[in-house]
Amino acid sequence: MHTMPEPLWTPSAERIAQSDLTHYANWLRERGTVDAGGYDELWRWSVDELDAFWQSIWTYFDVQAATAPTAVLGSREMPGAQWFPGARLNYAEHLLRNRDPDSVAIRHGGELRPMAELPWGELEARTTAIVGGLRALGVTEGDRVVAYLPNIAEAIAGFLACASLGAIWSSCSPDFGARSVADRFAQIEPTVLLTVDGYRYGGKDFDRLDVIAGLQDALPTLTKTVVLPYLNAAPDLGRLRDAITWEEMEASGDGAPLAFAPVPFDHPLWVLYSSGTTGLPKPIVQGHGGILLEQLKKMHLHLDAQEGDRVLWFTTTGWMMWNFLIGVLLTPASIVLFDGNPGYPDLGTLWDVAEQTGTTVFGTSASFIASCQKAGLKPAEGRDLSALTAVGSTGSPLSPEGFRWVYDELGADTWLFSTSGGTDVCTAFVGGVPTMPVYEGELQGRSLGCDVQAWDEDGHALIGEVGELVLTQPMPSMPVGFWGDTDGSRYREAYFEMFPGVWRHGDWIEITERGTAIIYGRSDSTINRGGIRMGTSEIYRAVLADPDIADALVVDVGGREGFPDGWMPLFVVLADGAVLDDALTKRVARRIREECSPRHVPNELFTVDEIPRTMSGKVLEVPVKRILMGHDPDKAVSRGSLANPQALDYFVSLASDLRTS
Repeated sequence: MHTMPEPLWTPSAERIAQSDLTHYANWLRERGTVDAGGYDELWRWSVDELDAFWQSIWTYFDVQAATAPTAVLGSREMPGAQWFPGARLNYAEHLLRNRDPDSVAIRHGGELRPMAELPWGELEARTTAIVGGLRALGVTEGDRVVAYLPNIAEAIAGFLACASLGAIWSSCSPDFGARSVADRFAQIEPTVLLTVDGYRYGGKDFDRLDVIAGLQDALPTLTKTVVLPYLNAAPDLGRLRDAITWEEMEASGDGAPLAFAPVPFDHPLWVLYSSGTTGLPKPIVQGHGGILLEQLKKMHLHLDAQEGDRVLWFTTTGWMMWNFLIGVLLTPASIVLFDGNPGYPDLGTLWDVAEQTGTTVFGTSASFIASCQKAGLKPAEGRDLSALTAVGSTGSPLSPEGFRWVYDELGADTWLFSTSGGTDVCTAFVGGVPTMPVYEGELQGRSLGCDVQAWDEDGHALIGEVGELVLTQPMPSMPVGFWGDTDGSRYREAYFEMFPGVWRHGDWIEITERGTAIIYGRSDSTINRGGIRMGTSEIYRAVLADPDIADALVVDVGGREGFPDGWMPLFVVLADGAVLDDALTKRVARRIREECSPRHVPNELFTVDEIPRTMSGKVLEVPVKRILMGHDPDKAVSRGSLANPQALDYFVSLASDLRTS
């Protein structure tokens, strides 16, 4: 049971009154729809009256459809819920409509480019030119366009051009390995590849033309490759076939004004991918209408992005947070893009960008905050961060220490919102609520329209206890399906196998008596010892509190000779100058015993050079567990999807030793 804590932050009366969430609640009250006394009551209405809630989002944000829908929910069965049947609309039209051409849409820069501003008029002009160029290349509605691009303005213009045409977008960051990119893109049979010639990361240049040539071989459906000179002003396109420059593509357009193809509500907008940590990545298809409605709700009501806000969320084009960040452009706020290594030349880089751009909302990952904390970084020292009012964290659970660090370093008036959701829905189920207090280690609330519950294995809802994160009702941004999954079997297996008709997400969650939430990590990597289940995040919190340990990974491998309760090894990266001696081993054991449970003290402690992580910073627990249990490493994980694939070699070697011992 979670004890009642004191809030770290409480929104001022002025902030509450000025929030979009309050304006929306007042609008509902004036219409006689619902008179919610507070957020909890509003959330309850949003899930009890699901049709009325999503219709209100449609109306409040003035969603325009070339053909009107015949219902809100034609079918509410999961999987297969049918949202706004009959409606035809276009995501890009809503993002680009009614804009002041001179106001700034995007601030962008990085290691290769200085920070610059892109006004709305120029973004629309670039989008229009790309539409013409893609049309000249034969791209039509339903075709797939894939992008091997960094987090730059051209990528956003390219996406908007695809959406305008009704073509289907899919992107990977250029630091993804060739095999990983091919594993993703080959599944959707693209016709055009948009790419850069190379990129710079951590001060080092990486030419990607040979990788692109390999991609061309792996993607036989490609008819044209469009190269944006990024690393070099004049890249050698002779190393590629059927390649033109970005400038040539734009110049080949017909010069027609920008038009938006009205497509069905569930027409594919983009294809995202599961992290690829359990074999071939699953190509997740999301629709124009579902993403539009979810992002209108999320960015306005939960992120509270308003006129004058400048939202920086560090991401790459290979993580759903890039797609999430695009959604901020549905609001009056502008966004900030950074392409490069956030730790180069030191961890102050992103905070420098925040100062330079007047960032008001600083979005990052829990692992970045942990790194700043571990390094003793003081972001407000020597920098003017007075514009900064909010910090967002996602990617993995933010520890209570991370919460305290943000308030210690950035001030008591900072709105810190930790969020949790997934690529699967391209949003957060639980996270920021601008009108609610922030409690240490907790996510503020369940998102409107998200019927999130914690269930035990028998399907009973839990309050104040840890259970499986489930959604008992559909959301518009749930996948239309997986590409190529014609009978829907892969989709059903991914989310609906444990509880038929109910989405099981694969996270442990606790819903507190106050309606806040605590995420305990992936439920399929939970450590179950003697019947006591514990999320790995709790173990990491105890372990990483020791100053001699910089990073950690723990798994429960199950039965091994001599370990009747299962073998639970802990792998640690030592801080500079530290050694794994008897004293450190005893300290770790004591911390886990006291802060977690005696059953969760690891059986053995190993030192490694680095912990394998995905591109979004998640620890690779389940694949490491499978490798140590004897599974084929190539089937357990796609190395190209890792931020540091070499880190896996140690575990592959250890697994071999275990088999022969």
